[in-house]
Amino acid sequence: MKKATRHRVGIGVVAGAALALALPLAASAHVHVVPDEAAAGSSTVLTFTIGHGCDGSPTTAVSIQMPDEIISAKPVVNAGWTAQTQTEPVDGVTDQHGDPVSERTSVVDFTAKTPLADSQIDTLSVQVSLPEETAGETLAFPVEQTCETGSTSWDQVAESGEDEPEHPAPTVAVGDVDTAGHGHAEGDDAAENSDTQASASSQTDDDNDLIARIIGIAGLAVGAAGIVLAVTARRPRAKETK
Repeated sequence: MKKATRHRVGIGVVAGAALALALPLAASAHVHVVPDEAAAGSSTVLTFTIGHGCDGSPTTAVSIQMPDEIISAKPVVNAGWTAQTQTEPVDGVTDQHGDPVSERTSVVDFTAKTPLADSQIDTLSVQVSLPEETAGETLAFPVEQTCETGSTSWDQVAESGEDEPEHPAPTVAVGDVDTAGHGHAEGDDAAENSDTQASASSQTDDDNDLIARIIGIAGLAVGAAGIVLAVTARRPRAKETK
């Protein structure tokens, strides 16, 4: 193979490899929330996928800020993390049962028992009650990701029509009031809570599976492009006619 031909093939291989590596990094860079839609007046488990975000440094803690509209939020147990909540006083506010409350959950903090390596992802879940008044709104849940070195704030919210910001906050679109009675309220039995958490976990697996499939398809495309480039480079040029 001529030197120029080897050079062209080398460029194609390097470009393909760079694309294949960039896709999974881009796919896991943001903090995602599942589900990203829920009914007003319901209680639901939101699952946040935590990936890399501190330039390769392991994650040691994650703080999820609750929107002002959220009154009640409870962390779901994760064996690899400890969890606690922060509260703040409120005035003239009632809970989902119509009872007056004097404080609301403002932040849910998770601390890793073992730092989460940059090459791994994990999921952290919070059960929240969505007031009926939030129907039609999009609620942002800013996340602060603290690492052994540095931190990343996923707190940017794009205005309508704007491109996605560099560090977007996870958001949930709130639909119409749940009139079917499917949303479960605080105090439900443990079995029902377990079913809800399993459903959220399944949705997260589906989301990760979709990302994996996209990456796989992209990898096949990169491989096919490399083969075409190699065959083209090896094909002898037609001799010029005198």
